[in-house]
Amino acid sequence: MNPLLQLALELARLGLPVLPLRAGKSPLGNCPACRKNVARPGVVCGGRPNMKVPGPCACPAPCHAWAAATTDPTVLTSPPWVRAWREAEAVAYHPGGAGLTVVDLDHADAVAWARTNLPPTLTVATTRGEHWVYRGTMASANGVRPDIDVKSLMQYARWLGYGTGIMAPLPDAVRALVVGEEANRPPTNGARLASSPTPPWSRTVAAGCRHTERYIHTGLQRGLAKIADCPESGAGSQAFGVARFLAAQHTRCPGPCGLDTIAQHIISAAVGVGVPHDYATRAVDRGFAAAGAHAA
Repeated sequence: MNPLLQLALELARLGLPVLPLRAGKSPLGNCPACRKNVARPGVVCGGRPNMKVPGPCACPAPCHAWAAATTDPTVLTSPPWVRAWREAEAVAYHPGGAGLTVVDLDHADAVAWARTNLPPTLTVATTRGEHWVYRGTMASANGVRPDIDVKSLMQYARWLGYGTGIMAPLPDAVRALVVGEEANRPPTNGARLASSPTPPWSRTVAAGCRHTERYIHTGLQRGLAKIADCPESGAGSQAFGVARFLAAQHTRCPGPCGLDTIAQHIISAAVGVGVPHDYATRAVDRGFAAAGAHAA
């Protein structure tokens, strides 16, 4: 049996959806039926645009990169896939399909940054750097920092070995990387940036919240204090974490809970220590989304 296929079957048994890679670390071309990327009657996928839609690719031959990744040994050993394994140079896997996130550190400087800013986890050596693997999924993004990509949902990663260390849960610091640069902008003339007055949270905007005003105010003030404690860098990441934590407290409320008011306070706190307003807003929006909530 092809050694790459043997490896793929081993990884599939462990729950990693796998696919073949050709030379250059690229997936094989779309299957013949989808090669022109045009939806036609009788074609299962209808072309590459469907890669924007989460979910498996049901084409009989490898198609659509991450979407084609599978743990099904019957598919992996089918004649079209066996032909693909003969052409392959490596095995890849879909991290998001296995409930994982890979932080791809492609340079020694990126590795040094991660060792200072991210919690330790399972680490796999690469040709130029390391893969840090966390338990949990998130949106993927390339170039979140110099020489750093985040690979999880709708992305694939090359299999480079089992690595060393203990896999840690996906931290907020990694989730926040997809928002933008971690460093705060220096406030104008060395002073803290002014923010617009934000109305206080009250029952007038949260008639359906199950919490007391004291509970909300205490949690919000503690969160804002955490952001204020990051005057040099990391306030955007902290805003993401605060928004995610506070929004999670309201997932069982009948609503409305006045989350838009809470969002304004978090954004104002981040802007107050130099985070650009758009960046702060995205961080809060992503924090709410990660908790399964929306400003309302």
